[in-house]
Amino acid sequence: MRALALVLLMAASDVSAAQRVYEGDEAAAIRCANMMAMTGVTLNAAGLMDDPEKNVLVGISVLILERHVSGNWNSKKRAMAAMRDRRDVVETLADYQRNAPGCLKRFPIN
Repeated sequence: MRALALVLLMAASDVSAAQRVYEGDEAAAIRCANMMAMTGVTLNAAGLMDDPEKNVLVGISVLILERHVSGNWNSKKRAMAAMRDRRDVVETLADYQRNAPGCLKRFPIN
């Protein structure tokens, strides 16, 4: 009986994680994390940024998510995917140019 309850609890938590909606500061942190990661990956793919620089931006993205967004890693990844799918690359790069320093002030990583 306890095993069944545990399985049902785990299934319920997976469903609620899939439906999680981030708002306010957490949504802003996800936007910053997405902006950092997408900029690094995009510029690297275009040959405009070396791997170490890309890895720094992706690392910053991970730290923002770890330190400023609640929930499990799967919820955070789904939120990042949703943010990525709502914004095109041009919007994201423009966002980076305007907001990267402000993101690091608002969501410090060290």
